[in-house]
Amino acid sequence: MTTVTASRDAAGPASASSVAPHPRGRLDWRLRFAALSLIWGFSFLLIKVGTDGYAPFQVTLGRLVFGTAVLAAAMAVKRQRLPRGVRTWGHLAVAAFLLNALPFSLFAYSELTIPSTLAGICNATSPLWGMALSMVALSEDRPTRVRVAGLGIGFIGVLTVLGAWQGFHGLDATGTAMALLASLSYPIGWIYVRRTLAGAGESHLSLTGAQLLLATVQLAVVTPLFTSVPTSFSLVPLLAIVALGALGTGLAVLLQYGLVAEVGPTTAQMVTYFIPVIATAAGVAVLGESLAWSTPVGAVIVLAGAALTQVRRSA
Repeated sequence: MTTVTASRDAAGPASASSVAPHPRGRLDWRLRFAALSLIWGFSFLLIKVGTDGYAPFQVTLGRLVFGTAVLAAAMAVKRQRLPRGVRTWGHLAVAAFLLNALPFSLFAYSELTIPSTLAGICNATSPLWGMALSMVALSEDRPTRVRVAGLGIGFIGVLTVLGAWQGFHGLDATGTAMALLASLSYPIGWIYVRRTLAGAGESHLSLTGAQLLLATVQLAVVTPLFTSVPTSFSLVPLLAIVALGALGTGLAVLLQYGLVAEVGPTTAQMVTYFIPVIATAAGVAVLGESLAWSTPVGAVIVLAGAALTQVRRSA
């Protein structure tokens, strides 16, 4: 669920660690951390509900429209302008595709055939993909034995979640592949942003607002080509899309931005490890999705591996 503002799930144009600190917010950061975890955890449930009434591309377009509106309002309040320069906008267009338009759409399509619990757990593999890719693409990001071990453990967890010993029986391969591809798209986008926008002089809020705007334009072009205008508007799925955009995309970005600035990217990105737990609990409790023993066990292994991949060599 990401943008370019921070490094969890959203590495910034400049590394998230470069965000200038600001005074503490009125609400304790722990409460905002919990709110962000809940919002992103419930996002997979909201996607599932949204696709009950609308096509996946329509769900993604609505999500981006309402998310962009929240960012636009925040920029207006802070009197920030959109970034300038054709080169910057070109790089942001690529970032918008890799970090928003593509993964949001893939998750929406995947949840047509897989439970929201599985989609949430697939999202937790992003740090694993990021670790694997950074060893190739980022020369300064040297692997250690602990991080390589974490990578191996993480993918064992993925196989456990998928029930590999059963031959993936009862698993929709296409939907699962889409969810994993969406998770892979995030670190590809982060690496691209790090290589192209690290020296951008614009604020993170300005860059993120422009990124979401470009992603909205991309979906606005694609959606009419693959979907038709709904003949009726289902209220509950529509409300889910509004919440997904305004809360799961717009407000979540602002919360994440504030957390990174206040407590740093390392602490802020820990939200990653709560998302699959909340997504699983929400899917089972609210949607009544079934849960085999291998799903939570595999999720724990995935999260343990992902945590190890984030361990950096001591100075």
